[in-house]
Amino acid sequence: MPASDRISWAYIRRLAMQHKRSLVLANLLAILAALCSVPIPLLLPLLVDAVLLEQGGRSLELMNALLPDAWQQAIGYIGFILALSLILRVAGLVFNVGQSKMFTHLSKDVVYRVREHLLLRLQRISLQEYESLGSGTVTTHLVTDLDTLDQFIGETLSRFLVSILILTGTASVLLWMHWKLALLILLLNPVVVFCTIKLGKRVKHLKKLENDSTAVFTQSLNETLDAIQEVRAGNHQGFFFQRLIQHARHVRDRAISSHWKTDVAQRASALLFQYGIDIFRAVAMLTVLFSDLSIGQMLAVFSYLWFMISPIEQLLSMQYAFYAADGAMVRINQLLAREDEVDYPATQNPFVGRKTLPVSVEHLTFSYGSERVLDDLSFSVAAGEKVAIVGSSGGGKSTLVQLLLGLYPAQSGLIRYGNATLQEIGLSCVREHVAVVLQTPALFNDSLRANLSMGRQVDDAQCWQALAVAQLADMVHALPKKLDTVIGRAGVRLSGGQRQRLAIARMVLSDPKVVILDEATSALDSATEYAVHEALNEFLAGRTTFIIAHRLSAVKQADRILVLSEGRVVESGEHHKLLAQGGLYAQLYGALQR
Repeated sequence: MPASDRISWAYIRRLAMQHKRSLVLANLLAILAALCSVPIPLLLPLLVDAVLLEQGGRSLELMNALLPDAWQQAIGYIGFILALSLILRVAGLVFNVGQSKMFTHLSKDVVYRVREHLLLRLQRISLQEYESLGSGTVTTHLVTDLDTLDQFIGETLSRFLVSILILTGTASVLLWMHWKLALLILLLNPVVVFCTIKLGKRVKHLKKLENDSTAVFTQSLNETLDAIQEVRAGNHQGFFFQRLIQHARHVRDRAISSHWKTDVAQRASALLFQYGIDIFRAVAMLTVLFSDLSIGQMLAVFSYLWFMISPIEQLLSMQYAFYAADGAMVRINQLLAREDEVDYPATQNPFVGRKTLPVSVEHLTFSYGSERVLDDLSFSVAAGEKVAIVGSSGGGKSTLVQLLLGLYPAQSGLIRYGNATLQEIGLSCVREHVAVVLQTPALFNDSLRANLSMGRQVDDAQCWQALAVAQLADMVHALPKKLDTVIGRAGVRLSGGQRQRLAIARMVLSDPKVVILDEATSALDSATEYAVHEALNEFLAGRTTFIIAHRLSAVKQADRILVLSEGRVVESGEHHKLLAQGGLYAQLYGALQR
């Protein structure tokens, strides 16, 4: 995988540095939040010395300078400190919210850039890789894994900065108050962090297992829901949904294992920290007995000790978020490492200025693994000629369609459009000018207009003209919203024949130079099919056309018939001549007549 495709922490950092202004402002707000938060534990405990023990010193002088004479008493001092604490807490909250907002904007944009990078990469991944991946796995990478990365970048890192600043400020205050106790804290904390990291590494792989099982469940769920109509029609829902339940059980078991072991590790880390607090508290009390540390100062130190718990726990838990994000990044890179579709630099465009052009296949060989599907296949089609390709199931007809569009690379041989090979033309150019209508067309849960245009800029008049060729205009006119009618997922609100005719209209609208009809009218009744073929004949006149069909009504529209068997052309000619030869075509024709 090229280094430019790989997602790494260095790559994330480069994306984050594109938001320098937000980073500077977020850091500034974090500093202000820390400055507001750090003094708070020092305020109320010092009242013990200043008010209760009447050892005011400089703190009492400062309050007297700020308060009127009537307030210079115990109640006034307590009220002043309370009000100051509340103001500092609110200010700290405001700064923290602002800092969090900055980091949220940054993280969402970084994740958007990563998702954009993934989507652009998916455009280039070969179809063979998609076949093994499955839509559920890709969805998990694009949603679940990126959400994990988002949470780490946005929530965790924003808390990380504030926690570090608070701990730094607290350590400074403690060193100022009593450097020996501060050193004790600073020595105990690294020990706790070290032990926590050791515990965290033991559960690092569990999150990966949990996400892997989630990907399997998502893939199975998508496949089952996509085929729900056929599943129910065959009364197979019991089997498929039990399989889903089994996958869900695996998700549950691995989630339980991951969560409780992670929780144990976090609680063990917290217990180590509590042990440190207990040790420190005992030492602090001994320090009061054998040094000049006052009661109020001791309480302030204890307050800071408890004050440090939250940022330290956040820092300790951050490693688990990092392990989850790092695991998500590994899975994302596994997707990015998939093999690219082989593309070619476009050096020629034989389609320019021509209504159509000839197509030739020269010694084409293709295999799925060890299974050879096309074996030294050769034939040529003249410009404007209609050629039907027939043969028994598994003869290589659909594979030929995929190779004509460059969806799969052939092991050997050439495909020419005009005098240029597919490699010289480039895949994008070929697919722009060669249109295919499949037996089961891909339709989207969108309007009829969107399913017709497929992103092209077309007006309504062109849409209606294409629908008329496909014998679908009257049906669409009868709909309340006409072209704005939403057809449902995979066109579920249309019949099978209507879906095929919509795909034919889509092909007409693209105005291709070469047309491939792959069982394009198999779901139509005889009368509708005849009407569609009559309208198509006018549109296809003068265009090179491949008709792949089993129905003789479609085959008879062709000027010439090619019969494929075991990946080769075994017969070629007109319908009546092939019948008279009594070969494979005659057998296929006889089977259809029975």
